[in-house]
Amino acid sequence: MGDFAPISNAHGVIDYGMTNDYMFRAILQKSRKTLVGLVSAMLHLNPEEIKDIRITNPIVLGENIDAKAFVLDVNIILNNNIILNLEMQVNNLHNWEERSLCYLCRSFDQLNKGEPYDSVKPVIHIGFLDYTLFPDAPEFYARYSLLNQKTYRRYSDKIAVGVLDLTRTDLATKEDRAYGIDTWAKVFLAKTWEELRMAVESNDYMKDAAQTLYELNSDELIRQQCEARRRAEIEEKRMNDKLEQLAELMEEKEKWEHEKATLMADNAILISKVEELQKQLEQNQ
Repeated sequence: MGDFAPISNAHGVIDYGMTNDYMFRAILQKSRKTLVGLVSAMLHLNPEEIKDIRITNPIVLGENIDAKAFVLDVNIILNNNIILNLEMQVNNLHNWEERSLCYLCRSFDQLNKGEPYDSVKPVIHIGFLDYTLFPDAPEFYARYSLLNQKTYRRYSDKIAVGVLDLTRTDLATKEDRAYGIDTWAKVFLAKTWEELRMAVESNDYMKDAAQTLYELNSDELIRQQCEARRRAEIEEKRMNDKLEQLAELMEEKEKWEHEKATLMADNAILISKVEELQKQLEQNQ
C-alpha cells in the first residue's frame, strides 16, 4: 500500500466512511490486504490461511452507477473453495432475513448441468448492519446454520449466514475481540480521522483499510459515486419512513374501524333491549 504517513495529516470529519456501501465495496476491491484482514477476522482464520482471494463481481471504480441497478453485495471466492457474500446495510428495511437468504441461495445454486451435488462449494453470507436486526435478542456477531430443531445436529456445513451489528460492540464476546471484530466495527463507524487512527494503530490490516479510505476520499470520481449512494440511502430511508407511517396509519384505521364496529354492535344491542323494555311497559299499562 505504500507509506502510511499521508493519513497522519488528515484531520476532522471523514466525508465518506466505510458504512457507505460504495466506499465499502471500493476499499475491498482496491486493497487485497484489507480484504484478507476483514475476511480472516469474520471467518476466524489466520490471515496466512488465505492463499487465494478474489472478488468475482468487481465494478469499475469511479464509473457512473445506476443507483437502482448497483450491485450491493461483494462476491468473493476464497482459496478456490468457499464463496462469500459481504454486504453493508445502514437502513433497516425490515426485510434483511429474506434478502440475505436470496443472496445466499443464489450463490449456492452454482452447479452446472451434470456436475455432482457433493462438489457444491460452501456459501457464507455476512451482513454488516448499522442497526439491530432482532431488538428482542441483540447480538454483536451472530452466526446461523442449518440445524436439527430437536437435537441441534448440523444438517450441512455448506450454507451459513453471519450478521454483524455495528451498533452493539458492547456485546462483543471474548472470541469476537480475540479476532478484532469489535475493532473492525469501530473502523467502519469512525466519523473522524483522529478516531480512525486510534482504532487502527495496532493492526496492519486495519491500517491498510484506513490508508485506502484516505486515498479514496481524495479521489473525486470515487467521491461522486459515494455521494450518489449516500443520497440514494437517504431517499431509501425517507421512503421507508413514509411506508412505516402509512402502515401505522392503516393499523390505527383498522383499530378505529374495529372499535366503531364494536360500538355499533353494542349500540344495536342496547337499542334492542330498550325497545324490548318499552314493549313490556306498554303491555303492563
